[in-house]
Amino acid sequence: MRKIEISINGVAYPCRQTMGAMLRFKEITGREVTEIVDNAISDMCTYLYCCVKSASQHEGKDFNLSLIDFADSINASDVEEWARTINEDDNNTTEEKGAKKKTSK
Repeated sequence: MRKIEISINGVAYPCRQTMGAMLRFKEITGREVTEIVDNAISDMCTYLYCCVKSASQHEGKDFNLSLIDFADSINASDVEEWARTINEDDNNTTEEKGAKKKTSK
């Protein structure tokens, strides 16, 4: 998985899908990440927030924005671009696993 950074108010923050991010999402929404539907921009914004919050905590970077302050600092195209990036990474990982299985036989 490549390193993703999100720029908010001129500051770059790390962003990774982690178990912590998934747990944060569940705490905030009461639902699992797997329940996010493709066109649910508010869910994707919330999950992006959780990914940034967890990755920042892991790397020791201060990230003190609330979910609402975070949402006020980004726009829908930022969320859509991030969603495309993580979907590309997921697709590449799946393809790599399939290629490894074929060559290991």
